[in-house]
Amino acid sequence: MESELKDMNSNPPSSKEERPLLKSESDLAAAIEELDKKFAPYARTDLYGTMGLGPFPMTEKIKLAVAMVTLVPLRFLLSMSLLLLYYLICRLFTLFSAPYRGAEEEEEEGGVVVQEDYAHMRGWKRTVIVSCGRFLSRVLLFVFGFYWIHETRLDRDSLMDPNPKTTSVEISQKGDAATEEPERPGAIVSNHVSYLDILYHMSASFPSFVAKRSVGKLPLVGLISKCLGCVYVQREAKSPDFKGVSGTVNERVREAHRNISAPTIMLFPEGTTTNGDYLLTFKTGAFLAGTPVLPVILKYPYERFSVAWDTISGARHILFLLCQFVNHLEVIRLPVYYPSQEEKDDPKLYASNVRRLMATEGNLILSDLGLGDKRIYHATLNGNLSQTRDFHQKEE
Repeated sequence: MESELKDMNSNPPSSKEERPLLKSESDLAAAIEELDKKFAPYARTDLYGTMGLGPFPMTEKIKLAVAMVTLVPLRFLLSMSLLLLYYLICRLFTLFSAPYRGAEEEEEEGGVVVQEDYAHMRGWKRTVIVSCGRFLSRVLLFVFGFYWIHETRLDRDSLMDPNPKTTSVEISQKGDAATEEPERPGAIVSNHVSYLDILYHMSASFPSFVAKRSVGKLPLVGLISKCLGCVYVQREAKSPDFKGVSGTVNERVREAHRNISAPTIMLFPEGTTTNGDYLLTFKTGAFLAGTPVLPVILKYPYERFSVAWDTISGARHILFLLCQFVNHLEVIRLPVYYPSQEEKDDPKLYASNVRRLMATEGNLILSDLGLGDKRIYHATLNGNLSQTRDFHQKEE
């Protein structure tokens, strides 16, 4: 499949006239439908269509028009106010505190970078930062239309029961405290559907995340990411001395497991987002240390717009998200997964077993596609989009 698409995109024609355009727009629609079947984990199946470009029914156009002059301005102002408020809280309570400095790491350019964060702070200042972060994250989700979050917690007995009895909890706007686990896991692992996943996990447990080093330098967000204790990584490294993503994550997972005061790390082992119906092959970074992990499954039921962040631009996604009167989120929290000795010795087996468990309990479809396939899918869709524009220009 991949070779076929590479052939489609390799050796592009030198001119527009030489490009093999499809004969009609119906042929183009059929080609996109075929692509969606081949790359099903990334295909959008909501009312807004592939890449969020429609076509939109008249009733949906009216709803969007009303929301753009009512909901969107209000939600935008509220969300930016909440972001600024939390930044000021973080700035105030870290003003006279020195950041924790982790081990030095060599960059591919030969320089030295030191991991810095405020997640290793102790005392009441850290308590204020975490409590405010969790509360304001939940408020921000409320602003985005997630008025209720349905959370299901499974115990170990229910995993073996074909008809498990679960405890359902309707989380209020302030959120509920997470249930204490008997042993601290080395990492929280979750499927990845949208950037909204981060907001939920911040509101639930305020963990650290893996982020590009550039995130730490962004206005407002940079300081907040340091308060979260984000692990800054250089995803593309050429130097053989560079530790890399797996090495850095492995150290943080071990630290979180053995030190109760260390920040918990949150990982998305798929390495990219899906449309929420599938579960991709897991990377082994979260499982190399052989420590217990806490699996969490996120599902976003929808009627009109899917919040899955795939094939749609960031600006268009945020606009449509703010236009939705109500958005839905369901969470399934599995018990801590304790690896066997065989799984500790084989991280791939460990990752595969956790993945199968999450797929079973979350009713997700397993897929062997990966980030490379997703890039091919997006590139091919963009090529078809340019052909769509050519059709419209000819009609005009």
